[in-house]
Amino acid sequence: MIHDLPVLIQGGMGAGVSDWRLARAVASTGNLGVVSGTGLDTLIARRLQDGDPGEHVRRALDAFPIDGVAERIIEKYFIDGGKEPEERYRSKPMPRVEPSRNLLDLIVASNFVEVYLAREGHSGPVGINYLEKIQTPHLPAIYGAMLAGVDYVLMGAGIPMAIPGVLDRLSEGLPVEYRLDVKGAERGEAFVTTFDPSEFSGGTLPPAPRSKFLAIVSSHILATALVRKASGRVDGFVIEGPTAGGHNAPPRGKVKISDVGEPIYGDRDVPDLDVFRELGLPFWLAGGYGEPGQIAEALRLGATGVQVGTAFAYCEESGFTAETKRQVLALSKAGKAKIFTDPVASPTGFPFKVVEIEGSLSDRVVYEKRSRICDLGYLRTAYRRDDGTVGWRCPSEPVDDYLRKGGSEADTIGRKCLCNSLIANIGHPQVQRNGDVEGELITSGDDVANVARFIPEGRGSYRAIDVIRYLLPTSTP
Repeated sequence: MIHDLPVLIQGGMGAGVSDWRLARAVASTGNLGVVSGTGLDTLIARRLQDGDPGEHVRRALDAFPIDGVAERIIEKYFIDGGKEPEERYRSKPMPRVEPSRNLLDLIVASNFVEVYLAREGHSGPVGINYLEKIQTPHLPAIYGAMLAGVDYVLMGAGIPMAIPGVLDRLSEGLPVEYRLDVKGAERGEAFVTTFDPSEFSGGTLPPAPRSKFLAIVSSHILATALVRKASGRVDGFVIEGPTAGGHNAPPRGKVKISDVGEPIYGDRDVPDLDVFRELGLPFWLAGGYGEPGQIAEALRLGATGVQVGTAFAYCEESGFTAETKRQVLALSKAGKAKIFTDPVASPTGFPFKVVEIEGSLSDRVVYEKRSRICDLGYLRTAYRRDDGTVGWRCPSEPVDDYLRKGGSEADTIGRKCLCNSLIANIGHPQVQRNGDVEGELITSGDDVANVARFIPEGRGSYRAIDVIRYLLPTSTP
């Protein structure tokens, strides 16, 4: 079911911050609730190892429409009563060009689970958000979300030219492929990952309706290219400005750094809304639209609506831990919540917005004490080995390993392991073999300074509905 276009899109934040509870709370009001598609295979495996509180994962797996998959996942990862806090989580396979059947099971089913739970109990629209740069899981992940009836697929942090065609083919049960960005690939050389729904399902294809596709962009140039050259229909755009949380597009042209070490954005980074209006597709504005007057201005400029993330990040339904929410709301109340747009923290090379919290990896001392390890691998870069095969390296991995794989030492300075820290943010930190517990690195948009404004009088926290009532006072009960 595809719904009327929403005015409000809840942003897809981090790994598990925009989880099914938050998306369901927003979607049940008729706005677009969005789950984050990043790292769901790790997240579902760890929820099961924590005993599956509330039995939500197993309830969703019971509805998975392909025989044998749920049973294999539960047998492999579920721990009745949950693992002990000092025990390590059982590892799952790293992303790869040709995933094993075990990894495919986990990717498809985990995306199904998160969307299935987000869609329970209401008829509102649900979307899922992916980062284009995390390429190898795209095909099975999108298929799993489509099996659960996801209404929208949103994708940014890259150029998602192939995604519309992937949606078309998956909805028809046809094999798909995705071209990978491989550093050092020779002219005419192509590396692809593939997925065949019929092979995965054993020949009996469950329905997988085609989702609408919204490209997350920061430039009218990219939007125009997508409309003209994408492999299928683009249904609209989310236009993210540099104040939005998480990864930001780097400034256009030569990057300049401010006195405090942040990238400087200028006039070239302001999207031309005239071009978007001429394209004739719906668009939503994101980054700095957390006030009713700003939403009204977006509508006046021709936008269908806005995307809001940070306002929802610290509500009761979000995936951040209760302690993280308490800390950030206290900082916001005191006027001390600060964001640093770190140009080097992310292994992707994109600027990454970090909330400065004592004791987290935003603290230089804490960061320098952490032992480097790359054991989740979502943000690794593919590179061509001398023998023509694909290798993987990450500037956040142990420096000697990165150099051995042809990387530059300069690229490792200041890099942080977002994969582990983002999973730690939502209460599932790995206990490493040396006994260290992975630390948090909280990301939000600039609006984190003011999130305490959503707390109703006489309460210490707020819910998603409080945000919606604040932003859309004339359209909510």
